[in-house]
Amino acid sequence: MKNRIKELRARDNLTQEELAKKVDVRRETILFLEKGKYNPSLKLAYKIAKVLKTKIDELFNFKDE
Repeated sequence: MKNRIKELRARDNLTQEELAKKVDVRRETILFLEKGKYNPSLKLAYKIAKVLKTKIDELFNFKDE
């Protein structure tokens, strides 16, 4: 699944570590999310979207590629 986490995190000048702390996960989780190697739970997707001030459907691309 493609996402805009890295783009929006950079926009807000947040490191992976800072975002991870805000959403209560390990930095590696953010790394795997950004690389598309991990699909978040709905709860985690909501937390990330809230921190990055966006909507879940604008953060993650759920369409088939």
